[in-house]
Amino acid sequence: MKVTSALAGGLAGTVTVASLHEALRRITPNAPRMDLLDMELIRKGLKAINKKQPSQEGLQRWAVGGELISDTAYYGLAGIGGKKSVWLRGALLGLAAGITAAVLPKPLHLHEQANKTLGTSLMTIGLYLAGGLAAAAMAQLVENAQTNDEDVEEFSEGIF
Repeated sequence: MKVTSALAGGLAGTVTVASLHEALRRITPNAPRMDLLDMELIRKGLKAINKKQPSQEGLQRWAVGGELISDTAYYGLAGIGGKKSVWLRGALLGLAAGITAAVLPKPLHLHEQANKTLGTSLMTIGLYLAGGLAAAAMAQLVENAQTNDEDVEEFSEGIF
């Protein structure tokens, strides 16, 4: 698959996770709060290197920007490789991210925003799985559209 397909897939995965996360946050008090976890990680990282802590609004901007870049790159991996395994890669990437997000906060001594309850843990895993599947779907869609455009272009060049 092409880089554009992978990037489009990565962005779709990121937007899917962020949108579902926000919707769940508004619906249920047991929703995973990955936004708070991200800000806590940034705070601890800056503290570890003796850097000034930004305001709450600044932390939120850093967290959103960091998620946009890192999650897009991560989910973009679903679109790297052959077309046949794009769905498997997307599902595995999503599951890996979800399980990691649900399991790692405790050993990293972070607030357990992603695994407050069993339901929260399952929502966390589901969010990231949905992101991986969205990434696979978009990567495949863009790849197919590009392939179809190339086929039409080759056909039209042969006619004219």
